[in-house]
Amino acid sequence: MPDYLEIIRPITAGRVRSVLFDFDGTLSLIREGWRQVMIPMMVEVLLDTPRHEEEPELLTCVTSYVDELTGKQTIYQMIRLCEEIAQRGGAPDDPLVYKKAYLARLWERIEGRLLALETGTASPDDWLVPGARAFLDALLDRGAILYLASGTDRADVLREAEALGLSRYFPDRIFGALDRYWEFSKAMLIGEILQTHNLHGPELVGVGDGYVEIEDTKAVGGIAIGVASEEALREGINEWKRQRLIRAGADVIIPDFRQHQALISHLWPPA
Repeated sequence: MPDYLEIIRPITAGRVRSVLFDFDGTLSLIREGWRQVMIPMMVEVLLDTPRHEEEPELLTCVTSYVDELTGKQTIYQMIRLCEEIAQRGGAPDDPLVYKKAYLARLWERIEGRLLALETGTASPDDWLVPGARAFLDALLDRGAILYLASGTDRADVLREAEALGLSRYFPDRIFGALDRYWEFSKAMLIGEILQTHNLHGPELVGVGDGYVEIEDTKAVGGIAIGVASEEALREGINEWKRQRLIRAGADVIIPDFRQHQALISHLWPPA
């Protein structure tokens, strides 16, 4: 499929002052395949409960709520897992126990990717959504203030952003999940950005591949760009993401940032 911008609804262009990015699937591909780690782990846990359904039914259930909560901090998916365990007669551990188990499995999948980046045996472009760096450069050229917010633990986001060469775009403006998870959310950060820079409506742009950052951006009247990235293939549109992002309120849908010049022109139309 060719690169393109899909305009879902018109925007108030030319006023952008700050841009908030999601991380995984939006800029970074290091954690590509995380769903294939989280969902099977949760199904295994639920199969050990006293009143569980058959595996195909559990798979449907888990997939539904994992996707529903994607974009929020990982702990929220684990809190939901605990609720599902209890509903089936089990005695759940603390949600953090399941989060640590999931992260240990995920590390087995992504360790080689991250270490290759940190040792220089892989190029950052190998694990970036195509065109991401050029788009970030273009935004800085326009004077935009950039923020990065993720549902992944902040320490991991900092490490992975550094490995990808992205830290310089977001000095002191990288945010992620906390153990005290109630102290951070993308909506809370958006509120702080608006207050700090005295922004209004379309002066803020939110960019992400999940519904959370799209909904939170639209809730304050901002411009929402949905990145329907096909993470494994690194090209084309992920139709499931596209439909979800449209439902969340995205104003524009893109497959990646290869078309960054057209996107910049859409945000700042030529005189």
